[in-house]
Amino acid sequence: MMSYKEEIDLNRIPQHVAIIMDGNGRWAKQRGHERSYGHQAGAETVHVIAEEAAKLGVRYLTLYTFSTENWNRPSDEVAALMGLLFDSIEEETFMKNNISFRVIGDIEKLPANVQQRLNTCVAHTSHNTGMCLVLALSYSSRWEITEAARQIADLVQKGELKPEQIDSELISRHLTTHFMPDPDLLIRTGGELRLSNYMLWQCAYSELYFCDTYWPDFREEELRKAICDYQKRERRFGKTSEQIN
Repeated sequence: MMSYKEEIDLNRIPQHVAIIMDGNGRWAKQRGHERSYGHQAGAETVHVIAEEAAKLGVRYLTLYTFSTENWNRPSDEVAALMGLLFDSIEEETFMKNNISFRVIGDIEKLPANVQQRLNTCVAHTSHNTGMCLVLALSYSSRWEITEAARQIADLVQKGELKPEQIDSELISRHLTTHFMPDPDLLIRTGGELRLSNYMLWQCAYSELYFCDTYWPDFREEELRKAICDYQKRERRFGKTSEQIN
């Protein structure tokens, strides 16, 4: 039986892969540990998957790391996550793999030391020309769309924009993801079947892939499996098969 590494078509790699990294807490609970143990293991998986995605030729990898709703979790868990986030940003991994680093979300809500660490990493990796790894932090799609609407309304109020000039392209340019294409493939680990307020605008025509594997166990072959599944699909964008062919 062929492995997914052998089956994958390197000429048809999705340009942008977005991942909802789910299942850290349940993975830890199954092993009799605190949720923080699962988050630690999940952080290690980020490095593994980032390196593999870069090797395969993915141009953008966006990871749903911390949602605006996650601020409602117990304060000790939030504090542990912030500490882990601070410790797990390793510039060495990015530099070694020619990966640039970006962040999307309501970053000002994050602790000052975490913001500084993120900004430093963004600056130091900005000249890397390989894959761009994007962390969605303190992010939610409804927050993002609301912010875009507010910015556009402000332009209209100032007389710099007419209402009839507002179209989908203008809205896209005011989203935090304006610097990259919409996801070709959205992966969610952990067995849940929902988008959880993640890139709702951008994923209008993304291929969705759900798997039961918890994020800490999601390794290179799992990523290849998801991409192979993506490569078997026909992306029609509202057209018919005949029009695509």
